[in-house]
Amino acid sequence: MRKVYLAALSGLMLSFATMAQQNDSLVMKRISDDIMTRGMAYENLRFLCKNIGSRLSGSPQGARAVLETARMMREMGADTVFLQECMVPHWVRGEKETAKLILTNGREYALKAAALGNSVGTPAAGITANVIEVRSFDELEMVKQNVKGNIVFYNYPMNPTYIKTFKAYGDAGTYRGNGPSMAAKYGAVGVIIRSLASNPDDHPHTGATRYNDSFPKLPAIAISTNDADYLSNALRKKMVSRVYFKTSCKMLDDVISHNVVGEIRGTAFPEEMITVGGHIDSWDLAEGAHDDGAGCVQSMEVIRAFKTLGIRPRRTIRVVMFQNEENGLRGGTRYAELAKEDKRKYIFALESDAGGFTPRAFGVSGTEAQKEKLKNWAPLFYPYGIAEITDGGGGADIGPLKPLGTAMAGLSPDSQRYFDVHHAETDVFEAVSRRELHLGATVMAQLLYLVSEYGL
Repeated sequence: MRKVYLAALSGLMLSFATMAQQNDSLVMKRISDDIMTRGMAYENLRFLCKNIGSRLSGSPQGARAVLETARMMREMGADTVFLQECMVPHWVRGEKETAKLILTNGREYALKAAALGNSVGTPAAGITANVIEVRSFDELEMVKQNVKGNIVFYNYPMNPTYIKTFKAYGDAGTYRGNGPSMAAKYGAVGVIIRSLASNPDDHPHTGATRYNDSFPKLPAIAISTNDADYLSNALRKKMVSRVYFKTSCKMLDDVISHNVVGEIRGTAFPEEMITVGGHIDSWDLAEGAHDDGAGCVQSMEVIRAFKTLGIRPRRTIRVVMFQNEENGLRGGTRYAELAKEDKRKYIFALESDAGGFTPRAFGVSGTEAQKEKLKNWAPLFYPYGIAEITDGGGGADIGPLKPLGTAMAGLSPDSQRYFDVHHAETDVFEAVSRRELHLGATVMAQLLYLVSEYGL
């Protein structure tokens, strides 16, 4: 009799689980249908790009983006919208950079260049010096006795054998981040880096550098990948006499800015917090469409879709426009500081900061139990193009939440074209596909629905 009872109970539980899964599939389909047909993410991105433009923290455009995204979330019906104050760095590029090769035949070759973010400027007359090419820090060490008084050229390409382009970006990025200080250690007067781009192009790609206060701060520029190849070949053929570049960038005093937070309160467990967001700041060369306007509007779309469809999350969902990811991470750090002071439990955070291309996967981090629960939902996402839920995920802005025990996820779109536009003048609204952008918003909203329903 006991065996019969247990078998019946097991069958009943399986039936309930099947019914729940079927209901989840129906809700996910409703979310998809709504966003893919009536979504506003693309139009909101158009506004950010065309009405505001580049949004570097500390700039007037950055301040306006705070006000406009707060307005958008209020109009979408967020239960609460508020600002979190944080101090941010205020770096300005100044006049357009100039750079050129002075060739041995007396001619000049103009380089397509952009100052690295946070870089100091050159003297008013610019810098003219010999240039020393190195392909690694090991090579720099080998020629350190020749560096003093010269410009160091780091010609380290993103590795094309890394199919996951963010791995190649992280590998090459150390020369942008640490290269100027390493060159200053040996007496260099300036630094040129090969732009971090996956393909040959004629656009300089900027991005932040980090100075080591133990050494002088050197002016640093990035040149396009095509110009990096030209310079390398010209040096090999002994065609280069000197290199000149001039920048007028500088760091001003910190200014007040804000994270923008919109909440939908949970109906059953309002003290359990789910965070989703992107960073509202962007570099000043373009419109910040993929980096990270896309992540911002995808995150805000969650509010619009849930309110339109009448989905009432069981746990509180916070949509956050993080400030200053590009050259300081002040917004993400401040958000985590305030969360630590909060009495509520921050159970999950999702970030979109890899472009608005076709979503392929989620990467997840957390305890084994948390990751297992998230991975068990993978089949529900197959109809929407998510092929897998993998180990290792999150993002720079939500990373500071890790000490609180927060499980994390990052949306992983197809990244093969991302570094064509990343930090370059090509990161404009026209480079974004409405359909791809909205599909990313769809799977993000679906994942948040599941976490809200079942917790972690």
